[in-house]
Amino acid sequence: MQNRLNLFFFFISTLLLFSGCSKDVEEYNKPAIYWYGKIISSISDGNIDKADDYYSSLQGEHIGSPLLPEATMILAIAHMYEEEYLLSEHFLDEYIKRYANENEREFAEFLKIKAKYLSLPNPRRDQVLINDAIKAAEAFKRNYPTSDYYALVDSMLTKLYLSEAALNETIASLYDRVDKYKSAQYYRDIKPEPWINWEEIDKANSPWYREWFEGDGTASWYGFMIPETQSVVSRNSIQDNNSTK
Repeated sequence: MQNRLNLFFFFISTLLLFSGCSKDVEEYNKPAIYWYGKIISSISDGNIDKADDYYSSLQGEHIGSPLLPEATMILAIAHMYEEEYLLSEHFLDEYIKRYANENEREFAEFLKIKAKYLSLPNPRRDQVLINDAIKAAEAFKRNYPTSDYYALVDSMLTKLYLSEAALNETIASLYDRVDKYKSAQYYRDIKPEPWINWEEIDKANSPWYREWFEGDGTASWYGFMIPETQSVVSRNSIQDNNSTK
């Protein structure tokens, strides 16, 4: 009896294995509209990773398909909606490089700036991303001065300037805490936009749940535990009480 049960389970396992393999084997050499439909269906189901796989099949089997440009843009927007901004930029770059005409390029470049902007929920954490986003927005304004998206890009750029200033002030405060006052002043002097009245800019407040752990950018919650002694950097610096450092 035991031998029969073992044989039965072996037969079922083998059947399932081959049925699974046959299902995978069927997923190739399909019309472009098949893969396009699978992409749309997967996005509708919230399975973006699967949609990416189907896109690879569409691109691999139908490199010249007129459905590819639309599928590329759809995936770029889907990844942006899912807050996967690097992947969104990847598909936008692919769209710009391979498929976009002049008008479509303008829209895709706008979406790239939007993706960079949305990927900065906490500007104090990433100096490189802020600089990249500013350069991209400035380039868009130069290249498309009459664009319908010009005002939106200009608004994002203004907020990016303010974010950069907030980050520079945070860096300056860190230099103050290690008694490096010349370095702190250097970052405080980086205010590239003369039309902004920096004295009227209110500092952004961190949410209370983040400020508990990160501080407000000028001090940390654990500051009371640090002894009032000079930092290693300051102890090894030339001391001159009559001049700033």
